[in-house]
Amino acid sequence: MSITERFLEKPGSGFAISRMTEHDLLEVVEIEEQSGLSRWGWAAYYAELQGSNRDLMLVARAPESKLSRVSQTLAGYVVARVGADELHINNVAVREKYRRQGIGVDLLERILEEGRRLGVKTAFLELRAGNSVALYLYERCGFRITARRKKYYSEPPEDALVMTIQLRETLDSLR
Repeated sequence: MSITERFLEKPGSGFAISRMTEHDLLEVVEIEEQSGLSRWGWAAYYAELQGSNRDLMLVARAPESKLSRVSQTLAGYVVARVGADELHINNVAVREKYRRQGIGVDLLERILEEGRRLGVKTAFLELRAGNSVALYLYERCGFRITARRKKYYSEPPEDALVMTIQLRETLDSLR
């Protein structure tokens, strides 16, 4: 059963993780901008949704979005891509008011599960060397620093840390 066929909710949290749709993109871009991620923008996310990796684009919906018509329904999102037997996690972001509630961990766990389901053995990502909050999140999920890319980011210029994880190790240790 793929992400597209299931509605995933963490017991007790009320946050539901589901496949990203075109209707989510304005909020995804808003969260991206508030999080200080390197800009993708609406068009790039839309193009990803049209491709074969759409099952690897997930959103976490806030519990209050089920109860009323609130303008902000997304708590966070993750976007990844499979290629050359690797899962590349492109972006993970959580809206500021929902941070420190485990949503980032939940999104990462779900995307790693999908990678494993697809037979991928390794996942990797890049993050700004100075982003200690993201570094803590990824280390908590089992990622380890494997390389440093000098001046990888612009606006502002900064090195990237490359982090990887073997998917079998990750899923076994998170259970």
